[in-house]
Amino acid sequence: METISRGSVIDINRVIRMIPHRYPFLMVDRVIDVVPDVSAVGIKNVTINEPFFQGHFPSRPVMPGVLIIESMAQTAAVLVVETLGGQAEGKLVYFMTVDNARFRKPVVPGDQMFIHVHKERSRGNVWKFRGEAKVEGRLMAEATYAAMIMDE
Repeated sequence: METISRGSVIDINRVIRMIPHRYPFLMVDRVIDVVPDVSAVGIKNVTINEPFFQGHFPSRPVMPGVLIIESMAQTAAVLVVETLGGQAEGKLVYFMTVDNARFRKPVVPGDQMFIHVHKERSRGNVWKFRGEAKVEGRLMAEATYAAMIMDE
């Protein structure tokens, strides 16, 4: 079980104000341990009610790896908005690269996924992050990725 350590907490209502994603594509329920311009931890409560489980896979539901990466990106987007302040709220964030993605174990219904993101660098509107998805302290997936923040 993970614990909150040093940073602030952002609940779902604030997450919705900060990033433009909505159901069924909102992949983060809360962001904890936010240290602006450094790191954050997103929480995704994975339930059988997720629409992707109807087809991935009905007899053995597994969260798609690309959606785990998306949850990393959304957690990073919350970190960017928290770092830049209100002028960044609601801006679109586009993937530029995803590198070194590794999927170690499947994420399944009932899991509470903790998404650890760490800023590696930023230059202008381009940010690079390292992300890890963990369940009960076990590494499930990891990747490095870059994104560009854009006005609508």
